[in-house]
Amino acid sequence: MITYEYPLSERIRTLLRLESLFERAHYFLSANEAHDHHVALLTLFEIHEVAGRADLKFDLVQELERQRQTLLTFRNNPEISEEALSGALYEIEQASAQMLAMHGKIGQYLRENEWLMAIKNRAAIPGGVCEFDLPAYHYWLHRDCEQRRSGLQGWLAPILPISAGLSIVLRLLRASGRPEVQTAIGGAYQLMLAGRTAQMLRLRVPRSDPYIPEISANKYALNIRFTIPDGDLRARPADADAKFELTFCNL
Repeated sequence: MITYEYPLSERIRTLLRLESLFERAHYFLSANEAHDHHVALLTLFEIHEVAGRADLKFDLVQELERQRQTLLTFRNNPEISEEALSGALYEIEQASAQMLAMHGKIGQYLRENEWLMAIKNRAAIPGGVCEFDLPAYHYWLHRDCEQRRSGLQGWLAPILPISAGLSIVLRLLRASGRPEVQTAIGGAYQLMLAGRTAQMLRLRVPRSDPYIPEISANKYALNIRFTIPDGDLRARPADADAKFELTFCNL
């Protein structure tokens, strides 16, 4: 199955973008080549751009506290594993404490590093980080792999509490809904929401089906149009019925 997630609020959109960026950063950080570490560093710059919203940390801490209070109501419930509940509460409390321990504006330590800011500014120019533009960066890319990785880990570490917090929130959000099998008649699906609230939609399409969902939604209606890629991946409207799983997620 291929999963497509569609955020219905700007806050969830930001969290999904950050999740994707953190995953990319960790992937290229774990690799060994200079080109991989170059991508990891550029991804770190992107993370700080997206996470630079002044209220992101506050939003995450507030949401985690709300979830903690909800979980506390399940104490002494015979249908709930006390061990699992205690583990979830501990994870939430640890993530909140780590975020509250973050001081200053997110990414300020990077902005104060002139060497990194020179790379960031040149990276905005196509081909702007060649060795003749940034010889010091060229030298860094030729250092030992572990030395590069150590530097990248040091620059990433101060913002990892944000990654831990958003991972918990998105995991709870994804687990909040129940998938239902739906059919898009002639490749089109419409649903009037009639006051139904959600923060995110999840669509799952069989990997064997050549359908790509194009989603549009507001508080009144949901519209999904399925397309089929042709030989060069340009999409054309699907004219056959398409089965898919639809989940409304809401915390």
